[in-house]
Amino acid sequence: MDTWVWIVIVAVAIIVVGGIVWYVTQQRNERRLEERREEAAELRHEAEERRADAARREVAAEQEAERARREREASEDAVRRAEEVDPDAP
Repeated sequence: MDTWVWIVIVAVAIIVVGGIVWYVTQQRNERRLEERREEAAELRHEAEERRADAARREVAAEQEAERARREREASEDAVRRAEEVDPDAP
């Protein structure tokens, strides 16, 4: 065979191998991107669940604080009434 035939064969082989390497690299990169997208979706879901849980706990804490405030006011009223009724109070 002539030298130019071997050069063409080698050039075609290099192009084919390069194409295969490029294709495999692209596929691997796509897989990685998809894995990262899935991980991000899971993290977003977990964050949303934590946010909702925190909001529920915040509402419960506000309700508990309001109950405590009303209870404190009631006890202060009871103390004032006791002082009004107490004949020994100054």
